[in-house]
Amino acid sequence: MTETVNADPAELAKFSELAHRWWDLESEFKPLHEINPLRLEWIDAIVPVGGKRVLDVGCGGGILADSMARKGADVLGVDLAEKALKVAQLHALEAGTRSVQYREVSAEALAAEQPGAFDVVTCMEMLEHVPEPGSVVQACANLVKPGGWVFFSTINRSPKSFLFAIVGAEYLLGLLPRGTHEYQKMIRPSELAAHCRAAGLDLRQTRGMEHNPLTRRYWLSSDTSVNYMFATQKPLAVAA
Repeated sequence: MTETVNADPAELAKFSELAHRWWDLESEFKPLHEINPLRLEWIDAIVPVGGKRVLDVGCGGGILADSMARKGADVLGVDLAEKALKVAQLHALEAGTRSVQYREVSAEALAAEQPGAFDVVTCMEMLEHVPEPGSVVQACANLVKPGGWVFFSTINRSPKSFLFAIVGAEYLLGLLPRGTHEYQKMIRPSELAAHCRAAGLDLRQTRGMEHNPLTRRYWLSSDTSVNYMFATQKPLAVAA
């Protein structure tokens, strides 16, 4: 019996073609490098990652995974894009980043292998690229320990996000390669919240991320109409 992998081959191919540019700060991945400090600080303020066992789902070339390891976390980054993982491994070697490892495995397969094995799970800018985001959310919930935290970031499906994230970022300003995002795959906060509830995760905090393309400045706010992040927590097991 063949396992069905929750991945879009076209999406994997898209990011594999750009794999060698993950750590080029002037490449298509420049926005990820620019927002990474904001994401890391927000996560670390909610649950300091130092000394924690952390899983980064959909880690790509390892931008967030590497930075969490440098904060003192023991990090495993997983992805299904083999070329991106090789770039992540090479960067860790060249930069001397300790306590970070990478594996080519799906979140669902890892959840079956290592349930409840992680203190913190992050899944950033990934859900809008898979056929079944709810399956990934459930896998993340299964992977985290009771009382542990799961962080998600994605893009809202709204007229404003179409204008800013696709028309503006991809076609007018060229901040991202054309075709990076598909409008119909974007996820409304209400939809992600429903996935989290179904997976048994409690939503603790929601933050929006805004961007001024002229000043290249990013900041967190309460506006979730385009980019947004969820901090969720798995309830502690109740004693029988």
